[in-house]
Amino acid sequence: MQNAAILEGAVRDRYTEGARIAKPNLCCPTSYDPRLLEALPKEIIERDYGCGDPSRYVRSGDVVLDLGSGTGKMCYMASQLVGPSGHVIGVDVNDDMLALARKYRNPMAIAFGTRPVDFIKCRIQDLKTDLEQVEKFIASNPITNRDSMARYEDWLRQTPPAVTDGSVDLVISNCVLNLVGKDERQQLIREIHRVLKPGGRVAIADVVSDKEVPQNLQENPDLWADCISGAFQEQEFMRVFTDTGFTDLAFDKWTDEAWQVLEGIEFRSVTLTAVKPVTGPCIYGGKEVIYRGPFSRVHDDDKHEYLRGSRTSVCDKTYQSLLDGPMSQSFIFIGGSNKSTQTPACQPGGDCC
Repeated sequence: MQNAAILEGAVRDRYTEGARIAKPNLCCPTSYDPRLLEALPKEIIERDYGCGDPSRYVRSGDVVLDLGSGTGKMCYMASQLVGPSGHVIGVDVNDDMLALARKYRNPMAIAFGTRPVDFIKCRIQDLKTDLEQVEKFIASNPITNRDSMARYEDWLRQTPPAVTDGSVDLVISNCVLNLVGKDERQQLIREIHRVLKPGGRVAIADVVSDKEVPQNLQENPDLWADCISGAFQEQEFMRVFTDTGFTDLAFDKWTDEAWQVLEGIEFRSVTLTAVKPVTGPCIYGGKEVIYRGPFSRVHDDDKHEYLRGSRTSVCDKTYQSLLDGPMSQSFIFIGGSNKSTQTPACQPGGDCC
């Protein structure tokens, strides 16, 4: 059985050291758009550790949340992409990483002409609790008995969440989810779902394994801190997002060659993308799509069927989901009238989405 305190301590120590001295072998080698790195300080680049490039999914005007933001490299890359109308938030629990990232907060904002990145001390599986605010409260209100504990719990309930519900367009992360203990992963995915806006997107680069990692490896704190023994099994990685209500899941990036092979288990970097679906009634605006092929037919997560070469009437939500999603190049989009009606287009009763 995992000892969460030991694993968390190993991760904290490893990344505290990595914030002070560059550790080039700490994670998978990967490459980034050099244009986004030009203005970044050398120490931010050298002491950042990841296995993919989620910045590829950032759009102008996005509110972006980076889970496990480390030195802030990914945040500062995203800040250039969201522009002055967007905003970037980084969350991390490591004080040394936060100090390094915040060191350049204002200079980077001036250089990019954007809003400064906000860096918040949070555990990524609990995006409601700002740990620095907790530390300040406890310093002024020590918990010494039941009454003081009750005051703390009351304060915590009344304190607004560090990251508010439905406030984020895109959640990104770079080789961090695997560091969270197995028993907290469902909570982690629920938190991602909570903070995303309807229609919000996920782009998570992380390490997966082709087989289940055995218990003896999971209990090795060094392998856990090295992003190995906490790896999601491939199908598990998809399943935890599906079970939480995400749709349009895809392994958008998949590293063919294994990064590590241990006890016959292959560990590799992948990038998973997903969407928090828009809810509500189906509104029909006369929109249609044509599936280009090459397969004779395909189905989406809402059980719509698309026949190759045939027009399919869809509701406005489905139309927009296909247009914004990873399969957009596989469809021809035929816009309808600007006036939408409550006529259900996708399924009887209009409850398909």
